[in-house]
Amino acid sequence: MSERGLRAIAADDFSVGAAVGGVRGMVESVLPGLVFVVAFVATADLALALIVAIVGALVAVVLRLVQGTAITQALSGILGVGIGVVWAWRSGESKNFFAWGLWVNAAWFAGALVSILAGWPGVGVVVALVRGDGMGWRTQPDARRLRRAYTWATWVWVVLFGLRLAVQVPLYVDSSVGWLGTAKLVMGVPLFVLGLWVSWLLVRPRADAPAPSRPLPDP
Repeated sequence: MSERGLRAIAADDFSVGAAVGGVRGMVESVLPGLVFVVAFVATADLALALIVAIVGALVAVVLRLVQGTAITQALSGILGVGIGVVWAWRSGESKNFFAWGLWVNAAWFAGALVSILAGWPGVGVVVALVRGDGMGWRTQPDARRLRRAYTWATWVWVVLFGLRLAVQVPLYVDSSVGWLGTAKLVMGVPLFVLGLWVSWLLVRPRADAPAPSRPLPDP
């Protein structure tokens, strides 16, 4: 989950553009995987597909550098693509281009589930950090409602990452690269935005919620 996504959950108003970095951010997210799948399916040439994918990611970084815009999102994208390229190149298996993404989804799935079981729902922790109020929500008058909302919002991500794994892992095991790449694209940005929106609906401040208590200033 990106920093933009985390901030979108804690925002007062939900914005799809802000969550994914606008049209440009969405293109940078899907382009490397898309061109890899298209190139590999069209040519069955792993080396060519890997080169096209890494070039696409590099172009995104270079364009941002030339234009003087923030490159954080593009750099994170090229890191993920680079790991996928190395794994696929060293193993000679085209499906390993997507292996890193599966491990990342597994880590988020496990982290979200463990946070719920531990009584510290991950979405609640994220919202507290982004809003800068620590874990003060646990002592607020409506703490029970907030815990329930944060827990349900965290379950959204358990389900989301679980769905990705349930669909994509069998395709990975079966070496169905074309279908795996398609599933990754379809269950990527669209499902991510849906998860953010549902989470935001669950945890957004209520008009009738009690104001958070704050310590009185020293006299």
